[in-house]
Formats: sequence, structure tokens, C-alpha cells
Amino acid sequence: MTAPPVATPTTTTARRRAYWQTALTVVVLVAVVCLVRRHWPVLASGAGRLAVADQGWLLVAGTAALGTWVCSALAQQGAVAQRLPGGRLVAAQLAASAANHVLPAGLGAGAVNLRFLMRCGLPVGRSASALAVKATAGVVVRIVLIGVLAAVCPGVLRVPHVSPGVVAAVLAVVVLVTVLLNCPLWPRCRRGLGTVLTDIRAVHTLPHRAVALWGGSLAFAALNSLVLICVTQAVELPLSPVRVALLYLAASSAAALLPTPGGIGSLDAALVFALTESGTTASAAASVVLGYRLLTMWLPLIPGLLVLGVLVRRKAL
Repeated sequence: MTAPPVATPTTTTARRRAYWQTALTVVVLVAVVCLVRRHWPVLASGAGRLAVADQGWLLVAGTAALGTWVCSALAQQGAVAQRLPGGRLVAAQLAASAANHVLPAGLGAGAVNLRFLMRCGLPVGRSASALAVKATAGVVVRIVLIGVLAAVCPGVLRVPHVSPGVVAAVLAVVVLVTVLLNCPLWPRCRRGLGTVLTDIRAVHTLPHRAVALWGGSLAFAALNSLVLICVTQAVELPLSPVRVALLYLAASSAAALLPTPGGIGSLDAALVFALTESGTTASAAASVVLGYRLLTMWLPLIPGLLVLGVLVRRKAL
């Protein structure tokens, strides 16, 4: 009689993390439903304003949204030395985006891209490292863009006042959690970080791969900003494109702290807050966010899930 498989510490840790992320997602979604019910008149007014928006600007926004998958594929190609099949790589990004809107943030897209890279012949360690390289480039690009745009538009981003006691308490909690949970895993994390740094250096020995990595990451952030800019133009908001781009980058970066599927709730609230703090009415902010989410999430969701099913059936994932 064969003994049942024993869960390894890594499997147990990953499962526990998935449970916590799922629980947090459920809490956020319940809060979103409550907020929607409470502010339904504002949302209905925003939807009505979006229905009569400039169709030309919305078409440009939709085209920019389509381009984000190509840019994501370009950045992923730049994160690995070997050549990946271009058509399937772009399709995998569409499928990953759809999966990311169903599962807690990062899990769906990460799993799809990891399986795709492994099907392309990369070992699991190198596949995970390639995802980390791409994510690192994306974070660096966002930080640089926020810094540059904040210098161009001074006063747009205001850091809220936080008392020293709150900062000390947060730091104490972070240190305590790190000591209790992460110390036993530190050697493994250090090896993983070393692998990522080695892969980053290897990518930059190939100029065309480095250009693809950084160019794709930059274009991905720029096109997502362009989607929001076009929607604001479509509903005739009096905000400059540079200001809207800065608000988008800051809001989406803050929303990433809450791992909800596709940023549902967290990104919407962050964008509405950023727009209203800039002087936009609640109804206009709601129409902009609804338009952005319609083009980047709801319309591509069904095609993305269909592509995901096709890739799985053809064993590309």
C-alpha cells in the first residue's frame, strides 16, 4: 500500500499564503459590494456620462489596452535569453490577464506565465526567475516614472501626515513578522535572490534582450496610463495628460498593496480617490474608472478565458 504524499514546507507555506490572500480578497469584495450599494446613485450617474462620451477617444483607449498585452509579451521575452514563440507568448499574456482577474492578484498571471515558460523548455527555477526579472523591471520603471512626473507636476502627490508612533508600530510589526515567519526561509530566499540577480546580469549581456525587457516594461506602464488619459478626454475632464498619468501610476502602485483579483476594489477606490483629490467630481471620477475598467478588464475577460482554455487544450500551458 502506497503511503499518501506528505506536504513539504514549501507547499504548506504556499497553501497558507493562498488561503490568506483568498480570505482578504473575499473581505475586500464584500466591502466593494457594500460601497457600491451605498454610492449607487453616483455610479449610475457616472455610467450615464460614460454612455455619451466621445467614441473616438474611447477607440484610442481600447487600442492602447490591446497594446498592453504585446508590451507585456515583449518584456517577458526580454527576461529570458532564449527565443520564445511570439504568437503564443502574446496569447499567454491575454490568458494571464484573464486568470489574474479571477484569482488573487499575481497568482493567476504568475501561474499561467510559469507554465508557459516551462512548456517552452525552461526549468522551473529559471521560469520563476524570469518572472521575477520582469516584475523587478516593472517596479523600477514605475518608480522612475513617478519620480519624473512628480517633478514635472509638483504638488500633485501629497504624502499624508503620519505620526512617529504609527510609523514605529508598523516597523515593529514588520520586524516581528519577519523574525517569526521568514527567518527559517532566509537561506532559500537568498539563493532565489542570487538566481534573479544572475539572470538580470545575463539578460544585460544581450543588448536586444535588455532593450526588450526595459522597453516593454516602459511601454506597458505608458499604455495603461494612456488608456486612462483617453477616457478622461472622452468624458471631457479638465485634467492634463501628464497629471492623469501620474495619478494612475501612483494609484495603481498603492492598490497593489491589496492582493485582490485584478485590483477589484483596491484599484477602483485608489483611482477614484486620486481623481477626486485633484478636483474631479465623484460622478466624473466614477465614469472614468468605469470606462478604464471596462476596457482593461471586463471586455477582455471572456476572450482571455477562451484563449486560456485553448492554450490548455493545446498543451501550451
